[in-house]
Amino acid sequence: MADIKVNIITQARIGSSRFPEKVLQKVNGHTMLGLHLYRLKRSRYGDNITVATTKEEGVEQIINIADFMNVRVYQGSTTDVLDRFYKAASGFNPNPDYVVRVTSDCPLIDPTLIDDVVEMTVANDLDYGSNVLKQEFPDGQDIEVFKFSALEKAWKGARLNSDREHVTPFIRKNSSYFNEEMFRSDNYAVPGNYSDIRMTVDEPVDLETIRILLKALGPDENWKTYTRYIVENSSQFSNQNIQRNEGYIKSLLND
Repeated sequence: MADIKVNIITQARIGSSRFPEKVLQKVNGHTMLGLHLYRLKRSRYGDNITVATTKEEGVEQIINIADFMNVRVYQGSTTDVLDRFYKAASGFNPNPDYVVRVTSDCPLIDPTLIDDVVEMTVANDLDYGSNVLKQEFPDGQDIEVFKFSALEKAWKGARLNSDREHVTPFIRKNSSYFNEEMFRSDNYAVPGNYSDIRMTVDEPVDLETIRILLKALGPDENWKTYTRYIVENSSQFSNQNIQRNEGYIKSLLND
């Protein structure tokens, strides 16, 4: 895979309807965004990371963290996230072959899991590969990998607000996993189902979960170790019943 160019792009912004400035929150000495980028850089593809952010007031705080971590920044639309994401991925010479999409509200994203999803996608010549077509991984370990050509096709073809705001629904809905023909896709599976485990940060209460995990285990464990700790110490965690993908569900209702 040495001749395959892969870019990791993570979305981060100051504004959030549920938890403004969440990526700037400190957890055990780390900002959320700093911890997220630290883990991304441990991926085999961590030399090519872009933070796709906006031009909102206060965004310089995000830019400063990215600069400190030696990560590129692209500033684009607040509402048309597909446009922001596409423009963050384009303009290189050459453009990447594949793009990894993650989001900065996942501070404990697993870098080895990123590598595994990339390798599945490339090895099978998929337009789109992820671990979210069937939700079996913990919330906070969502990884999507797609060809730049698929991203460009979505950028040109997506019309619904929910498709523009969340980047990949157009690709997923029109893929072979759902018996459509526009994109070849497949899901990266895991033995068992851990979809009821939550290690993302959408609301203030979620921060306490990250604090507990970092205090107990540190910032370098894999997703399985963090998951096992939550399962074995469930009484410590008060956020495990929050609805998954609440933001996308709201977008669908607004279409």
